[in-house]
Amino acid sequence: MSDGELLLIVGALMATGIAAAVVATRIRVPGLLLFLGLGMAVGSDGLGWISFTDYELTQRIGIIALVLILFEGGLAAGWGEIMPVLRPSLALATIGTALTAVIGGFIAAWLFDLSLLEGMLLGSIVSCTDGAAIFSLLRGSTLRRRLARTLEGEAGFNDPVAVLLVVGFVDWIQKPGYGLFDMLGKMAEEMAIGAAVGLLVGRVAVWAIGQVRLSSAGLYPVASVAVCTFAFGAADVIHGSGFLAVYLAGLAIGSSRLPAKRTIITFHEGLAWVAQLTMFFTLGLLVFPSQFGDTALEGTALAVAAVVVARPLSVFVATLLAGFEVREQLVLGWAGLRGAVPVVLATFPVLSGVPDSERFFNIVFFAVIVSTLLQGMTFESFARRLGVTTNEKAVPTPLTNAGAIRRLGAEVVEFEVKPDDAAAGIRVRDLQLPRDALLNVIVRGEQAIPPRGSTEVAAGDMLHVLVRQEVAIEFAELLEKWRNGPLGPAPRPARAWRSMPSVSSTRPWHENDGDAGHPEAVNGLGVITRLRTRRDGIPGALVELEDGRFAVTGPIVMIGRPQAIAAGAQRRLQNAPTHAEGAWWREVIGAVAQTTRQAGPVR
Repeated sequence: MSDGELLLIVGALMATGIAAAVVATRIRVPGLLLFLGLGMAVGSDGLGWISFTDYELTQRIGIIALVLILFEGGLAAGWGEIMPVLRPSLALATIGTALTAVIGGFIAAWLFDLSLLEGMLLGSIVSCTDGAAIFSLLRGSTLRRRLARTLEGEAGFNDPVAVLLVVGFVDWIQKPGYGLFDMLGKMAEEMAIGAAVGLLVGRVAVWAIGQVRLSSAGLYPVASVAVCTFAFGAADVIHGSGFLAVYLAGLAIGSSRLPAKRTIITFHEGLAWVAQLTMFFTLGLLVFPSQFGDTALEGTALAVAAVVVARPLSVFVATLLAGFEVREQLVLGWAGLRGAVPVVLATFPVLSGVPDSERFFNIVFFAVIVSTLLQGMTFESFARRLGVTTNEKAVPTPLTNAGAIRRLGAEVVEFEVKPDDAAAGIRVRDLQLPRDALLNVIVRGEQAIPPRGSTEVAAGDMLHVLVRQEVAIEFAELLEKWRNGPLGPAPRPARAWRSMPSVSSTRPWHENDGDAGHPEAVNGLGVITRLRTRRDGIPGALVELEDGRFAVTGPIVMIGRPQAIAAGAQRRLQNAPTHAEGAWWREVIGAVAQTTRQAGPVR
């Protein structure tokens, strides 16, 4: 196969996977199962396009994919979301997973006539929930936020526990003299090392990335991938839980205020999807439906036992003191989706040479399909019937997501102010922003500063500007002025008031007068300073004219001395038909008073 043919097939498979995800959303079937089906369709028992029987490569692909998925899960959550539910999440991940393995092990030994240790191994393989399946389910759910975060935390923490249970029972079966205390000691050691490495790597990474200003935003995802792989590798090399280390490192970065954090999160969301697609497709290739035989019935029985008996009982015990209602415990019990993780875990006994382990693999694969279909398709309706859903998404998508804003016809532009820029030292009102652009926030060091017209821009500031796409060209020219100038208010002429003490004119604003929000002249008099801009959707501004007088533009125009403008604004305020208009006139009164105080005595 040539390189071009290989890339063509990869691109076609990924495009098919995306189409499968779209279809799955519409028919309310877990999309990851369609990826499995795609692998089975093109495998040896399907169309026969790809012959694949490599358990070792499958395990390696699965481990890498799980590392990327867990890291993305930690990024998306952050400690701020996990801390309020840390105790129930850890209880479900440890006590709940262990109880599910034990209960499922007894059931498996009885159903399939296995030894107790073989039953416990099979129970351990199906004991954990799948992070990819849970994260995918929650993003489209309206489950109560506390329940959703508990499930998300459990999915991140329980993979290391399940891996250690499976490895422990494999050793118990194969090593003479190996027992329960050996397995518990090894689990405690690996979890402690993994936690220490994850917390340390995460903390150092947040400090290092925050201190170093990278030359391109594209380098930040590279740095985050380095953190992800280093955390897993460092923990694994010293015999710790790499999966736990990766998840904790992701939580650390997800909780930080790093530059380009949104870029990092968006990149890892896409990378996690690629990992999921690759993992499920590879697992589909490895399965031979013709070998199922009696395992279809056995897998169904194991899935039903895990869903109906083992998971609910373990959830009830693990959350007994967590303050959940019975209906919330029922939903947590029903949410234990099995995805690719149990199938990846089923490769461990195969590669270790455990007798009859290929039969285990087929049983687990079928149990995962039944569990995912049964729980995935009914979870949301089940939660709704029990009254534990809300009107909001369990994992809301932030509006600051660049893709969401772009779909709304705008862009968010980040502008870093350098010491030699013309914008350094300029007030926000003098940045000459067009009407269809809005300075949202100024990031200064570790602080977010809500901008006001009088706020002075400083070197090192990061300006975040929301810009409508219609003014993209005009705004690009403005950015050049922010770099090289000219910017700033025009020189103030000496104040020489006209003799009339009241508002000299009041009239409607006409179209040929120009932009009321950014006037260049009023009644033929040039504008030297724009003091305030109206922001309630109605174009308007308070400006200072070249003859020293003030003017209010908008639906009506007022021109006069500060005292006269303030008096006219006060009358308008008393008769304001809406709260927004009243707020505007109060702003005018305050701005006039402030500017007059700063100007000093008037000639």
